[in-house]
Amino acid sequence: MGRFWDSFTGTRHPDGDAAVSSPAELRAALLALGGPKVPFTVREALPAEKADLVAEWRIQEPAWHTFFARSRLDRQLRISMRLDPEKHEVRSLDEQWEVTWVGHTPQVAASRAYGSGSATTVSKQWTYEKGPDGRRRRVETFGFDSRAMKDPLRTAVLGAGWTWRGAVFRL
Repeated sequence: MGRFWDSFTGTRHPDGDAAVSSPAELRAALLALGGPKVPFTVREALPAEKADLVAEWRIQEPAWHTFFARSRLDRQLRISMRLDPEKHEVRSLDEQWEVTWVGHTPQVAASRAYGSGSATTVSKQWTYEKGPDGRRRRVETFGFDSRAMKDPLRTAVLGAGWTWRGAVFRL
């Protein structure tokens, strides 16, 4: 099943000519990805998380209003990574939590959702406004794409000569 299974799990292999970095160099490169210029953080994992590194992105989408209620979506995306120095691979697991708040205080109804595995999430919101030519046009007011976090992590791993192994099951 090799390459078929790899495409299903999101596994990527480095180029054959890539030099293999040490685990310490890879860890430092991944930790350096988080910072004030990116919307996510990369940190050392806590012992209970059963991983080596964790990348997190917390999103609070803007509230939208209907005639009856107001709604807001809070989302957290986390990529847990475990380094395997013997195989030169990083095993990753994507986890996502969503909480939808509907209603006005004090009557709030919340729904929750959780998902794990290798996933891509895209969320966008638009409004309509009058353009410079006087015609109505659609303008994006909010955008979220999980690839903005996963792609730099995967690129750093592949650039270090390691394999990025996506996970379907818990690490």
